[in-house]
Amino acid sequence: MIRVAIDGPAGVGKSSTSKALAKYFNYAYLDTGAMYRACAWWCLKSGIDLDAETVDERVITETVGEFFTGDHFDISVDPDDPRVYADGEDISEAIRSTEVSTHVSKVSNVIPVRNVLIAAQRAYIAREASLDSFSGGLGVVAEGRDITTVVAPDAEVRILLTAREEVRQARRTGQAVKGVGAEDVAARDKADAKVTSFLSAADGVTTIDNSDMDFEHTLDVMIKLIEDAIENQEYERYAANLEGYDLDEGDEELISGRGFEDGARKSGPKPVGVLAIVGRPNVGKSSLVNRILGRRAAVVEDTPGVTRDRVSYDAEWAGTDFKLVDTGGWEADVEGIESAIASQAQVAVTLADAVVFVVDGQVGMTTTDERIVKMLRASGKPVVLAVNKIDDNASEYLAAEFWKLGLGEPYSISAMHGRGVGDLLDVALGKLKEAEKASGYLTPSGLRRVALVGRPNVGKSSLLNQLAHSERAVVNDLAGTTRDPVDEIVDIDGEDWLFIDTAGIKRRQHKLTGAEYYSSLRTQAAIERSELALILFDASQPISDQDLKVMSTAVDAGRAIVLVFNKWDAMDEFDKQRLERLWNTEFDRVMWAERVNLSAKTGWHTNRLARAMNTALESWDQRIPTGKLNAFLGRIQAAHPHPLRGGKQPRILFATQASTRPPRFVIFATGFLEHGYRRYIERQLREEFGFEGTPIQISVNIREKKRK
Repeated sequence: MIRVAIDGPAGVGKSSTSKALAKYFNYAYLDTGAMYRACAWWCLKSGIDLDAETVDERVITETVGEFFTGDHFDISVDPDDPRVYADGEDISEAIRSTEVSTHVSKVSNVIPVRNVLIAAQRAYIAREASLDSFSGGLGVVAEGRDITTVVAPDAEVRILLTAREEVRQARRTGQAVKGVGAEDVAARDKADAKVTSFLSAADGVTTIDNSDMDFEHTLDVMIKLIEDAIENQEYERYAANLEGYDLDEGDEELISGRGFEDGARKSGPKPVGVLAIVGRPNVGKSSLVNRILGRRAAVVEDTPGVTRDRVSYDAEWAGTDFKLVDTGGWEADVEGIESAIASQAQVAVTLADAVVFVVDGQVGMTTTDERIVKMLRASGKPVVLAVNKIDDNASEYLAAEFWKLGLGEPYSISAMHGRGVGDLLDVALGKLKEAEKASGYLTPSGLRRVALVGRPNVGKSSLLNQLAHSERAVVNDLAGTTRDPVDEIVDIDGEDWLFIDTAGIKRRQHKLTGAEYYSSLRTQAAIERSELALILFDASQPISDQDLKVMSTAVDAGRAIVLVFNKWDAMDEFDKQRLERLWNTEFDRVMWAERVNLSAKTGWHTNRLARAMNTALESWDQRIPTGKLNAFLGRIQAAHPHPLRGGKQPRILFATQASTRPPRFVIFATGFLEHGYRRYIERQLREEFGFEGTPIQISVNIREKKRK
């Protein structure tokens, strides 16, 4: 149940946006302003002279009390038909009259009347929270005075919608053309301000200034706030269900949820597995990916080999989430870029839980298809055979030839038109669910995943052995001993971690061949699979460009990081001072990352790693409440406004944290925010909220003022 409370002065569009929100989420809609108008209408109908110089407030209070307790009043919570009734009479239009509008403040400013209305509003909100009414008990949007502070101070979403006075006055004047009747918003503000505050937000209330926003933009911002609240509520409900549950290795379905309390693991819904789409060039793999995703995400051209890299997407079919991997065309015995494409496809198969092998029904079976089948059989992965370009029933016979591949039933599909794709996905997801190997995105025991990365011979395997207190990985002075990523579960201070020891990333990757190239691809895949990267440097050697490229690979992948300077015991005082100077110049991009100086060989200071790793992952998981974030941005923008740009000064209207892991913030602004100002925002975010050890991503949604 989500309760949305929206307050604000006249002329900001509370009613129109609130009704639109309620319809969007299928929530109930409570117009508390209409309740006050109905009270004024009832007082006038009851013969009270609200124009008199002195009006007996006790008489008004008793009249209003009778209106509600005497079963005279009723209000619809249907956003498509928000009507108000008095003794069964529809007074929805009557309460919008000029006469009522000019007297409503006189009634609403009576404190006992407000107390009656507050009780009534709380009762309606509580009813929607507990009954299977119009909204199905999903939620309620209530808008009007004191909603965010007095009526529903514990609502899941509280918004102060505001705008500059001249903008609000212009909107009211525009409404007057439609016959609604214009009002002086300044006078209305003055009258209402006698008993309520609506020009500044209380603690925990998100301010949205829509002076420079159109209706659609205002609605988009509010929708995002409510979606965040829904997500948080689902997580809290899930976490509460796990309280006291004793997790063990058999509880994989519980571990696959959103997260745990008390600092334990938090993650998004776990996909059932990874489904790779492979096949030779130009058979329609990317077209199939786009069809499954329901959008044009993969590049499609008639030219073979357009897709060169593995690209993964979050996909869903029939309520089941899974990872979908698009690959470049697979061809055997090829060199150059074609060889790289083939190797990428092999990596995808290695990391996948099941494979859809796509062939071209119009071309027929080829020698390359048969070679791919051999590779797939060697992988041991479940395979579903898709015969593409079967656009109609008359072409069904073309699929029969592919029975010869020995992969079972060939499923006829048309990726272009969607024919047969649903049946194919039903079978493929069945294979995923049956796959014995757990997805690479979540280990069976739910351990945090740490990749050891760095250029060759910096001591990654030595550090793994030191942490494990045993010889888990081969260590040799010859660089490049480790070829494939090695997964090891290591106990550090009583906590299990999954460490992935990787091959060193070398320079000029495009010139690597054979096992070295394949190892490099696997190392990049290991970084993608990890949550935290321990980036190792050989402190006894000069920091090279390749060291910094390795570091950038993990940062660009959005992973939490800890910088580890190994072989620190081999450095003299001069070398240490040299490294400190480099820290302030070459490492300016990652000054937010914690640095640990240690010796993997002797174990010196390796006990400092656990704390640094936990800090980085906590920052990686951290979410800032939207209200708190906007209050913070308001303060720093007031203290340090954006410089003038082209004679204009861009303003931040609103911001939200769109996701975690890593933290990503979306800022809505009236104009372009320069890179230097974004860096300022990032520095202030880190100073205020920490975020030590995790990259922060900031994107800006520019909404220029509409020209009339």
